[in-house]
Amino acid sequence: MDLNTIIEQMKTGEQDTALTALQGYNKEMNQCFTFNREEKQDRECLGELVLGFLKRKLQPSCQLACLETVRILSRDKDCLDPFISHSAMSTLARYACIAVASTATPANSHLVESQVEGEAEEGNEAEVCSEVMKEAFSPSDNPDQEVIVEALKSICNILLHSERGQVVAADLQLIKGVAERLKQCHHSTCNHEVHFFDLRLTFLLTALRIDIRAQLAQALHGISLLGNQLEAILGLCWPDTLETARAGLDDVPPEKLPPLSRQQTELAVEILKILFNITFDTNRHNVDEEEAAGYRHLAAILRHCLISHTDSEERTEEFHCHTVNLLGNLPLPCLDVLLMPKVQQASIEYMGLNMDAVNKLLEFMEKRLDRGHKLKDTLLPSLNLLTESARIHRETRKFLRSKVLPPLRDVKIRPEVGSTLRNKLVRLMTHIDTDVKDCAAEFLYVLCKESVSRFIKYTGYGNAAGLLAARGLLRGGRDSGIYSEDEDSETEEYREAKDHINPITGVVEEEQPNPMEGMTEEQKEYEAMKLVNMFDKLSRTNVIQPMQLTMDGKMREMSPKDLHKMTHNPLFQSEDPANSGGEDEA
Repeated sequence: MDLNTIIEQMKTGEQDTALTALQGYNKEMNQCFTFNREEKQDRECLGELVLGFLKRKLQPSCQLACLETVRILSRDKDCLDPFISHSAMSTLARYACIAVASTATPANSHLVESQVEGEAEEGNEAEVCSEVMKEAFSPSDNPDQEVIVEALKSICNILLHSERGQVVAADLQLIKGVAERLKQCHHSTCNHEVHFFDLRLTFLLTALRIDIRAQLAQALHGISLLGNQLEAILGLCWPDTLETARAGLDDVPPEKLPPLSRQQTELAVEILKILFNITFDTNRHNVDEEEAAGYRHLAAILRHCLISHTDSEERTEEFHCHTVNLLGNLPLPCLDVLLMPKVQQASIEYMGLNMDAVNKLLEFMEKRLDRGHKLKDTLLPSLNLLTESARIHRETRKFLRSKVLPPLRDVKIRPEVGSTLRNKLVRLMTHIDTDVKDCAAEFLYVLCKESVSRFIKYTGYGNAAGLLAARGLLRGGRDSGIYSEDEDSETEEYREAKDHINPITGVVEEEQPNPMEGMTEEQKEYEAMKLVNMFDKLSRTNVIQPMQLTMDGKMREMSPKDLHKMTHNPLFQSEDPANSGGEDEA
């Protein structure tokens, strides 16, 4: 149906005529996500007419048709002007039943109003409309869940495409209305679509507005609110302090639990995304006692998420991905909750503790590593989480060390060659992406208790040089981390081959003939000067920048004068970094 025809029928003001026109338009445009630019003004005109209808008392079918039209029109980011005024957003919020009864006049309202053409004339209309809407429409008058869903979808579209719409949503305190409904929503009785789009709207608000993020986390107690929502959706009970189980399935092993339904997974994922937003700025080292209790409660729920699965492998991975992302935001001391459940018959036990959750994290990380796609986005959250957990929890580190860096036996294969997890991580240490490279090196370094000699033993000096240079540890030594006393971990095979291992490559290599054998001292000096001149030439043309290791273990640039001095009087004698300390267990 032609837009001009629909507009003319809307202008009649008759509900039945408008309903027929809008239903035809909605059916035709339901799957349309790209719009004709030439019809922009007509679509804006239609949007204004529809909003005018929504401010009247309408029959439910006409309400639904109008809101479906708003949802379709709000997909066009270039035609949002009719929907981003305070009046329009307030109308949509009332149909979504999330309007706050009394909203204080915001300090930045004038910034929004001044940007909307013709909004000055709307001021009086908005006031009148507000009063009319209070009388004509309230949440209790709207039993139609479809109307609420369409209004929520429309608001989500507006927030997604319009910064001005985001400001208005903050001014209208929509987050308060959504939070209030979430408090009253019980998973078993709540309409799934309403619940889902309440959560989707909350996610958008917290993702796009830092002030709303803080408001939900603090004033509205969002962590507790959403934690309780997640607990209800998963159907959890608490057989012991900080230990969860599926209600009615307390004695069922994790691998035999029934999969979460699609609806449960959809809601849980949205909650995990919101919790990620509101915990993003959490101080991971210093939290007070009350906050720590809340985070530990949440960590126990997240542990259950890690060991749960859904009705499809794809959804399970998405579910675990958001769980890992959120765990990475929690205060580090609270992560010991992952080890708290009692060891059961099918559990992975290490040092008397239940390592099921840590093992799941390790498996998840390796799966992302094997996929090799967008490693910075997909691998680093889990790798960083494992690194920080290993740094602060001794038992976690020792378990990960046993899985990733078992005692060396084959010393004839380079550390980066092979299919073990250690081999894969060592290969990442020379990755083109600096963040990926540094994160992989940091993980292995922590598993080595930040001991340079042990780190080189497992990775080779060449692979380890980047991290060591950044920390000024190229001469050996150890960082200041607090770790347990060392225990001997050298295998017989390693001990026998130790003196023949090339510390640069980390393996035993065949002896190579000495290229200077049979040369006179004059010939050796000639070759040395020839090499220095080649370095000098490359340095002067900026092809390379020769560097020198200083006594404090850091690198400095070398000048041509330094290069010539080295042929007669080397500034230092290189040390064998592999022999700078004992090789011990974590």
